[in-house]
Amino acid sequence: MKKTTVAVLGFLVATTGNAFASSTQWFEAQGGRVRLVTTGEPDAQGRLKGMLDIHLDKGWKTYWRDPGEAGVPPQLDSSTSTNVTAAELNFPAPQRHDDGYSVWAGYNSSVALPIVFHVGAPGKPVLINADVFLGICETICIPVHTKLSLDPASAADNAADAASVAAAFDALPKAAQPDFGVTIVSQDDKAILFEAKSPGDTSKAEFFLAGGEGYSFATPKLEQKDGKTLFSVEVLDRPAAKPADAGLHYTLVTDKGAVSGLLPYL
Repeated sequence: MKKTTVAVLGFLVATTGNAFASSTQWFEAQGGRVRLVTTGEPDAQGRLKGMLDIHLDKGWKTYWRDPGEAGVPPQLDSSTSTNVTAAELNFPAPQRHDDGYSVWAGYNSSVALPIVFHVGAPGKPVLINADVFLGICETICIPVHTKLSLDPASAADNAADAASVAAAFDALPKAAQPDFGVTIVSQDDKAILFEAKSPGDTSKAEFFLAGGEGYSFATPKLEQKDGKTLFSVEVLDRPAAKPADAGLHYTLVTDKGAVSGLLPYL
């Protein structure tokens, strides 16, 4: 990928649906394809699990929730759905890529992004309309926009779809713990210093910090000091006031696996 990855080769828009299955048909794009898959029925708390299934052709890539210097993060809007109040898009651990022109976070092979749909009234009909936007890239980046629709209850006993969704959730990073995660050591207007802890070797750890809500960060820089693993992160931009929602998403990857968590807004 070169800096020209942000150039637009084409803007692909289509509506793909399957009203009688717990998954949609594939939406085909140059370099890959995408579909929506669900488990069919929500649980007692009204949570319906699904996934955005992204198949990439060899040599193509897509992005994490915050790519970094360049790229298009995957987005999913379920606001036109029936009996769905929200949808949470989750991300497996990404890889760091340096193509000589930019440094970014993402995936260089097919990936499934788990989704939790929140059903407003469990027991009543659900129709999912997902407006999906993502970038898939080779030497240039192609923005892919499609609308995926399905009635998850129409094939609620589809074992293959349920197994695929379960596997996608199993592949997510574990929740951060006091002995495996990241804490803030110090901060000012220009930079933040984090300490990473892991039961394994942290000398080659990777730390991914997502911006959003007005925040923007440079690529974290790893350093070992006094037996500690530290990451310094330059603050490129921040909002005038702290947002009211949860916090900043991060993922820490080590030889013992990956964990994700939330850090308080700075």
